[in-house]
Amino acid sequence: MQFWCGTPFMKPTEAVAVARMIDEAGYDGMICADHLIYPRDLRSPYPSPSGRPGWSPETAWPDTWVLIGAMAAVTTQLRFSNAVYIAPARPLVEVAKQVATAAALSEGRVSLGVGIGWMREEYELLGQEFGNRGKRLDEMIPALRALWQGGWVSWSGRYYQVPEMMIEPHPPQPVPILCGGESDAALRRAASLCDGWIGTAYTWDAAEAYIAKLDALRREFGRADQPFEIMLALMDPPSPDLYKRAEDIGITAVMCAPWMTDPSVAAGGDVERFRGSIERFAETVIAQSR
Repeated sequence: MQFWCGTPFMKPTEAVAVARMIDEAGYDGMICADHLIYPRDLRSPYPSPSGRPGWSPETAWPDTWVLIGAMAAVTTQLRFSNAVYIAPARPLVEVAKQVATAAALSEGRVSLGVGIGWMREEYELLGQEFGNRGKRLDEMIPALRALWQGGWVSWSGRYYQVPEMMIEPHPPQPVPILCGGESDAALRRAASLCDGWIGTAYTWDAAEAYIAKLDALRREFGRADQPFEIMLALMDPPSPDLYKRAEDIGITAVMCAPWMTDPSVAAGGDVERFRGSIERFAETVIAQSR
């Protein structure tokens, strides 16, 4: 079982120092969330009962790949990914360049977690179509793999046309692509095109239900025997037994943030306030789960 921490709702200036602590404590990775802006006139409905995001307009969302580059520079073992990166809101070649550069600088310690997002305003600001974003992501996934091969590369598809070119640096090894989202389309995309699926936070029963859906879809697409990552957070109280049971049903990585349930970690103060909860979780849960 892998243990990943998240950077959302952390001060951008703290994330790099926390990444170093997590690396030293033996965690496996860190994830970054992706939001470009918060429009004053937000018309896109957020996928929640209220239809509104659960964070304030002032919440900071650092650029995913700048942050990953900074964290990779101060760590040696930690891996990095997204939960999730709204790839079809960006041009194909730009995404290929950003991820390849991060992969090269980190010596292969990155994966790409993709999703289609929900905010039309971000797509419009970046000059990308919103209505066909799912279909474009379906094409972008194999296109990225083609552009990361090194040497002279190209792509010709329905939505993207890339003439023969070199795009360097290229990743030192294949970059795993994971898909986020809970819709039928997202689950089918993960099962048919991706190397894994990224969820959010679930009860045990809900997690089992999603894994069963993914298993059935992977059998449908003839991919049941291929390696497949499943990363999510579990709402149950953390324990070695919980994570051993999770591994048994196919979960390969759990997302955790020990400091969020630690009353000793105040909202303000020195970044060292994170260290105690990070190390305690590593000693009492991670070490006993392997």
